[in-house]
Amino acid sequence: MATTQETPAPAESPYLQEAQAAADELGLPLSAADGVIKKPFARPLDTAKPLPPPKLTSDQASKYDQVLKAVSSWTTIPSSSAKDAPETPLTDDERMFLTRECLLRYLRATKWNVPEAVSRIRSTLIWRREYIGDKLTPEYISIENETGKQVILGFDVNGRPCHYLLPSRQNTERSDRQIEHLVYMLERVIDLMPPGQESLALVVNFNETKSGQNSSIAQAKQTLHFLQNHYPERLGRALVINVPFVIWGFFKIISPFIDPVTRQKLKFNEDLCQHVPPTQLMKGTGGDVEFEYDHSVYWPALNKLAEQRRKAYRERWIKAGKRIGEHEDYLKGGAAPSLAATEGKSADELGEKTDTLKVEAPTNEQAQSNAA
Repeated sequence: MATTQETPAPAESPYLQEAQAAADELGLPLSAADGVIKKPFARPLDTAKPLPPPKLTSDQASKYDQVLKAVSSWTTIPSSSAKDAPETPLTDDERMFLTRECLLRYLRATKWNVPEAVSRIRSTLIWRREYIGDKLTPEYISIENETGKQVILGFDVNGRPCHYLLPSRQNTERSDRQIEHLVYMLERVIDLMPPGQESLALVVNFNETKSGQNSSIAQAKQTLHFLQNHYPERLGRALVINVPFVIWGFFKIISPFIDPVTRQKLKFNEDLCQHVPPTQLMKGTGGDVEFEYDHSVYWPALNKLAEQRRKAYRERWIKAGKRIGEHEDYLKGGAAPSLAATEGKSADELGEKTDTLKVEAPTNEQAQSNAA
């Protein structure tokens, strides 16, 4: 049974109700006070403060409307990236992917270039058909995570889910499935993002990493390609610790391939307690959480929790009319109304969310970082 949080709970929302129900059903922890942790945390601490998105200018709102109109006209897209690939109908899952925040992420990533944003969104939908499709299942990926080399555990001070990469636990030979494993875990991180949060906190711990356990240059380039092209605006911060000399050289080699905005989010060998509450941070990275990876316990709990979140998300999307451009805060069970309930308001007004998690106005530096 999950324990009570250290801070008073805010007024309950669908998200909080569902998180508590999942904690009770799956025996999920809420903080380090729950003893030895073997499963994902149910939700962020009540003290988490997501950074509200910057308000749109009138020009940005107009460009959003143009992108929304363009993607809303799609009824079919190519079945693959192959030349002259036949077009097939857009699925409900693909329409649901095209949220308001999704379109804005691509606009920000393309510096508000409407044609480029529309082209990249279309390319991502095709990539998702080819790369993810029905192939990346828990059963197919399971072997890659048997040693816990990737773990989703806890949330940072802004409510971002923490995605740990632990290269020392590498257990398989280099293959395409290693990259697919990362994509699969990114999708689960997105499933677990709370209302008001669009990005993740990546925690990379190179402690005890040996030669041959790190990604190759080719794998790193491939990873950067799909992250920057198909998961824009998803990296909130990257916390890299215990960096050995050889890894510094590796980062120097791949640095030219990393977007300048992304490079600014990389933090090396910092005190992680500045970024993640100690009660939701692994001991091995400076926190208080006594985490023990047991694949037979963690893997089914993670996948069940993600499945429950996806189901609730989809049910809200259907209830609200299955609209392209729906609000993610509403879909995640936050306090914001659905698109149907906000008809007639401007795109800028629709950007002013009210979250179930506490928020505070960002500084200029934070606002710029959040927009990156």
